[in-house]
Amino acid sequence: MTTIALQVNRRAVEFSAEPRTSLADFVRDKLDLTGTHLGCEHGVCGACTVLLDGVPARSCITYAVACEGADVTTIEGLDEDEVTAELRAAFTREHALQCGYCTPGMLVSARDLVLRLPDADERRIRVGLSGNLCRCTGYVGVVRAVQSVIEARRARNIAPQADGGRTSLGPVGSGRATSSPNEPRLVPQALAPASEGAAPAKIPDFTPATVLDQRFTLAHAPAKVFAMFDDIAAIAACLPGVSLTAPPRPERVEGMIRVRLGPIAAAFEGAARIARDPATLSGRIVGIGTDQRSHSATQGEIRYQLVPLEGGAATAVELSIGYTLTGMLAQFGRPGLVRDLARRLIAEFAGNLDRHMSGAPSGQAVELSVWSIASDVLRARLARMFGRVFTGKGGAE
Repeated sequence: MTTIALQVNRRAVEFSAEPRTSLADFVRDKLDLTGTHLGCEHGVCGACTVLLDGVPARSCITYAVACEGADVTTIEGLDEDEVTAELRAAFTREHALQCGYCTPGMLVSARDLVLRLPDADERRIRVGLSGNLCRCTGYVGVVRAVQSVIEARRARNIAPQADGGRTSLGPVGSGRATSSPNEPRLVPQALAPASEGAAPAKIPDFTPATVLDQRFTLAHAPAKVFAMFDDIAAIAACLPGVSLTAPPRPERVEGMIRVRLGPIAAAFEGAARIARDPATLSGRIVGIGTDQRSHSATQGEIRYQLVPLEGGAATAVELSIGYTLTGMLAQFGRPGLVRDLARRLIAEFAGNLDRHMSGAPSGQAVELSVWSIASDVLRARLARMFGRVFTGKGGAE
């Protein structure tokens, strides 16, 4: 077995695998990133295409050990990518997919063409997609979808990128594996210990895949709220599902958040670092955690700003919440649902916080049941949808 350390979807991971393990099997079996599909397993069909250091690569014929220290992006890591979002919309509009098995690899390759090609030349697009096979569509809709995105972006004066991010010649991933045990390994900084339960020694900065903005008010003065935010144990008690696993320190907090998604229970164990600025009544919390059972991991960032209201008698808490979720639980992390869930969770946190600051007892949820909250969100969405339908047909009574 060989220990492999690399970045996957902006998260540092480290797992043991056989030297013969392909990158496709590595991301699917070790990280549960099953959006990378296996078709021919000979590098012909393109269903397994991922980005390796920003360049499309066939993950079924790429050894994971050859990617030591590399930056890998699977289709899950492109959920919030601007170009991929435009391509998904165009694929739907142009009827460019049917069974969908080839679509993840097709989107990765199409994204590269959108970034590189100066114009929507049909021949160049067909050549560029010739390594992605589809048994359903006949490719006409796929080509039209890619053409429409290129035309729209060039019309917005978004210039093509020279070489699409390629910085060197040679096969993608070449030169990644060390040739001798005595040579230094290319280990990412601040590795998340995905194979261990301990909290990471260092908590790295990162670029969130999703950012949510939330706001709530408290009937307490800003100085009092800011002082409350310095009481880590009290804040943890107000957060649904959160518990501390070690005494908090000013620069570091270790803890766990328990989540239940129907039959799936997860316990993300990790750590966070905290920075505060009394002059601006603002702060930042950056954390990282892993769930060993589901092989899922998350990185999160919370930025808060306190704004005086009512002449300083009340406070508006403005939050910017950024996160990246990978692994099996990422399947439940679609942005629309997450935004609804975030609103509910923030409302519960704000209520607990207000009760604590007012001296009233507040209960702490031992486990965060996202399933029950999601059911409430779904009922609310259905009510809004049927309300629009009936209002459109017969008007409001």
